[in-house]
Amino acid sequence: MKIAYADCFSGISGDMFLAALLDAGLPLEVLQDGIEKLNLPEKVELHLSETRKGALRAAALEVSAPHSHHHRHLSDILDILSKSQLSERVQQTAGRVFTLLAEAEARVHGEPVEHVHFHEVGALDSIVDVTGAALGLETLGIERLYASPLPYGSGTVDSDHGTLPLPAPATLEVLRLAQAPLTPSPAQKELVTPTGAAILAALATFERPNLTVLGVGVGAGKRDLPWPNILRLIVGETPANGNSEMIQIETNLDDMNPQIFGYVMEKLFAAGALDVYLTPIYMKKNRPATLLGVIARRQDEASLADLILRETTTLGMRVQPIYRYEAQREFREVVTPYGSLKVKLKIVNGQVLQSMPEYEDCVRLANENRVSLAEIYATVNRQPE
Repeated sequence: MKIAYADCFSGISGDMFLAALLDAGLPLEVLQDGIEKLNLPEKVELHLSETRKGALRAAALEVSAPHSHHHRHLSDILDILSKSQLSERVQQTAGRVFTLLAEAEARVHGEPVEHVHFHEVGALDSIVDVTGAALGLETLGIERLYASPLPYGSGTVDSDHGTLPLPAPATLEVLRLAQAPLTPSPAQKELVTPTGAAILAALATFERPNLTVLGVGVGAGKRDLPWPNILRLIVGETPANGNSEMIQIETNLDDMNPQIFGYVMEKLFAAGALDVYLTPIYMKKNRPATLLGVIARRQDEASLADLILRETTTLGMRVQPIYRYEAQREFREVVTPYGSLKVKLKIVNGQVLQSMPEYEDCVRLANENRVSLAEIYATVNRQPE
């Protein structure tokens, strides 16, 4: 499994994370193309350069966009994502980050989530940072993200809400929701921004993994500090054919409108579930019912359980630890007469045993070329290895 570890000894912001992804191998043209697929109202241009922070080199990213006076709500941003031409996975990943930010802002300001104005986070550069992070992780094939403890300093920061203490209230609430570990820093500067915190809180596990290093991306922060103000993204691989600890959540539902199951399944996948399944069962009094099951990583247990309690009629659920054996997976780009798409390879002990085109890519090519989905699959199968 391809993984990445964010070494945030000097903090994290959205542009630092995105610069580190670019330095780790994300092509700038792929990122620029992905941002254009958002169909934003203003033109956004990306500029990547190399800089130095202290004695170390790093990649610096500048997002050139007109200042937007839009104070977007969560629904506005989710609408931009859903109407984009980005893959469903990128849309869901970016949506998770923004939803977490909205929940944090709502709690800090004592408002319903739907009333929250995003202010700086709704600005174009923040939309670029979050969407670019989701696109970069997918493009690089990173299936799991890990992160170090985050530094927190003191002082104040200016915002649309006036002068605020550091860590900024929204940032602190995001980190509380993720139960992120913090380490004290002497800096009287904002080391962790709301966007940077939300990317890690929504997508990362705060622990150091075992990995074989494949590459390192270094992203530069804007400020000059007494130490190199950089974020290091260590890209690596877990041992092939290993086993990983998971949890299984199950609950029996006999009194819920069946139309709701599809909605709940989408929400669970967006919240990090690895698999969701529905099984017809019979309960007491021979009453037809549905068993809802979820396979997930241990760190996502609390958020997924909370989602099930809020979105279904269940009064409780069963949770048990499990583990699974995993083949190594790798993504490759395949060019067909209808266009290019990603193919997932199943690898065991270095041998490719199976290849399968990505469903969303096949649907996209079928729609673009006005041919059947079966024809796209057949064309991929005819391609030489």
